[in-house]
Amino acid sequence: MAAQALLAIGDLARRTGLSVSAIRFYEARGLIHPLRNSGGQRRFARSDIRRLSFILIAQQIGLTLEEIMSELARLPQGRSPDARDWRAISVRFRQRLDDQISALERTRARLDGCIGCGCLSLKLCKIYNPQDRAASRGTGPRYVLGDADEYGRSPDAN
Repeated sequence: MAAQALLAIGDLARRTGLSVSAIRFYEARGLIHPLRNSGGQRRFARSDIRRLSFILIAQQIGLTLEEIMSELARLPQGRSPDARDWRAISVRFRQRLDDQISALERTRARLDGCIGCGCLSLKLCKIYNPQDRAASRGTGPRYVLGDADEYGRSPDAN
């Protein structure tokens, strides 16, 4: 790889908006693999800009570091990922994003009626959740999380 094609860590930080310490963190986790010049300084491939950008996007949609590592392990080292590489990742991300959007929309629709009432189990819950029957489905705000009552209705379906 030509020397001018490589980036110093400070240049990579400026280009990605990440701190140098964050880049070192990702390097320590094996997410990027810099080369070393004759003076021992890190030098990064331009493709690392995309890899780090991918990490930032993946974190925004809630992927764990382990999930990010798994996705990056599928990408090629030594060359920039191509359209096919990114398309394969986007297909996997699309379902996760759709699930998150659905959960957010469901929460938004039910927020005022359930959590917004301030009681979480008093007047309205006597109608929608008599004797706290939702507790048998698990912990937390079961109806806001998407559970329906025993008749298949969600509390906001009235």
